[in-house]
Amino acid sequence: MNLTGQSILSDLPGSHLIREGLEDYRENRHSIPSCLVRMARRRLARAGLMEPSQGLDIDAELDLYQLLSHQGNRAHSAYNALIRELVSFEHALDHRLRHRP
Repeated sequence: MNLTGQSILSDLPGSHLIREGLEDYRENRHSIPSCLVRMARRRLARAGLMEPSQGLDIDAELDLYQLLSHQGNRAHSAYNALIRELVSFEHALDHRLRHRP
């Protein structure tokens, strides 16, 4: 990720997951963070952090839940917590993009 990408993500809620997810996505690793990146792809593309997509990745949410279900019996709670963190990240990113010089 370039310096601009680092500065755009700096201090945003959940940015550690997005950074990891971007790396996993680029390396074609199927991971929880890469699922979150797939879910946020439009916003990340708008920020210049990913290539624009040709549509929605409707399987990203299902993939995320399946990965979480393999980690134990609290998949639903973990899924909801990650979605809340992703929404917070997206709102903060949108705010940053609207107010950047």
